[in-house]
Amino acid sequence: MLLFLPGLICDARIYAPQLAAFPDSLAIDGYGEVSSLEGMARAALAQAPESFDLFGHSMGGRVALEVFRIAPERVRRLALSSTGVHPLGKDEPAKREALKAIGHERGFEALVDAWLPPMVAAANRTNPALYGPMRQMCLDQSQAIFDAQIAALLGRREQASLLGQIACPALVITGELDAWSPPAQHREIAAAIPDSRLVIVEGAGHMLPLEAPAAVNEAIADWLAQEASGPARL
Repeated sequence: MLLFLPGLICDARIYAPQLAAFPDSLAIDGYGEVSSLEGMARAALAQAPESFDLFGHSMGGRVALEVFRIAPERVRRLALSSTGVHPLGKDEPAKREALKAIGHERGFEALVDAWLPPMVAAANRTNPALYGPMRQMCLDQSQAIFDAQIAALLGRREQASLLGQIACPALVITGELDAWSPPAQHREIAAAIPDSRLVIVEGAGHMLPLEAPAAVNEAIADWLAQEASGPARL
């Protein structure tokens, strides 16, 4: 099975094109109000088979690394998309709290409309068939979910040291125009994972699975074709 992990205020809809292309797959349909990455990882593991291929997008990439930390023997292949492994930056708490404040002061719709546009390549923001459903997916979450997931991100553990211990086939993928998780960040991640494959998708922003489904599906198919030599182990 291929298991997909969504990011901040996203659910299984972020992976609609991938779920259609890969029948033996499952996307975690959001994490509810779980306020730790480890808690999200354990919830995902409870829904997963004994062994699986794992794809995490954005915050879901960090959740994927926590899955790997907890149960490396169950992960056959690992893909990290539009994500990061860096520790908490000096200005990060204030920026994330400012977003929370928009929601509490002006409503959750105002928060989504402040947060989402920079996550999407400019050309894709004007495509109503793409942007409209994406926006609705985020609106269908809640302020409480956003607050819990921000708490999880602000309380995250160190993860960079896990990268060198990934022995299974690994894919690192992001959009060329992702300003939140840029290509340079992913080059560093890929360089730290032995024998990983790096894919930079032209013209795409942070919401990569929906913005560039064909390119993402092609990268996934190539990744799944790599022979898994055995379980990943710490």
